[in-house]
Amino acid sequence: MSSSGSSHGKELAEGSSTNIAIDYHHQQQNPVTPSRYESQKRRDWNTFGQYLKNQRPPVPLSQCNCNHVLDFLRYLDQFGKTKVHIQGCMFYGQPEPPAPCTCPLRQAWGSLDALIGRLRAAYEENGGPQETNPFASGSIRVYLREVRECQAKARGIPYKKKKKSTKGHEESSSTIHFS
Repeated sequence: MSSSGSSHGKELAEGSSTNIAIDYHHQQQNPVTPSRYESQKRRDWNTFGQYLKNQRPPVPLSQCNCNHVLDFLRYLDQFGKTKVHIQGCMFYGQPEPPAPCTCPLRQAWGSLDALIGRLRAAYEENGGPQETNPFASGSIRVYLREVRECQAKARGIPYKKKKKSTKGHEESSSTIHFS
């Protein structure tokens, strides 16, 4: 054992086994690096919090509602990278247009859906009550469904609803599931 290893061993309580030293070392490494999901969730939460602070007047998180969330999603569109053709565009409905056009770039539906899932979880992890979670609002689900359908049509992606299940309740692909 090296001299640094010996000094580390002296810091451990007398009579401790090597396993405890290994476990201690293991515990020190894992919490330092959060998962990619956890890191993204924290960044998204901080970004949303900053968005609320920048409103005039600033909106306290306790007063945040689904309208603030919808405004935030619309605000994010300006940073999007997905070309969404407008109905007057000659490339509307074409999955691979042959030339560039002036149609706007938007946030992709999948990115928005994932963002809402992370923010919904972060809201509750930061003490927000599940019953008043603005990210779980029905109006958010409707907005996401409309974005998905609009982008699918504009980009020529076929959109099909699932058939009724045999159990008697209808499930469609337009249902947004949050994890």
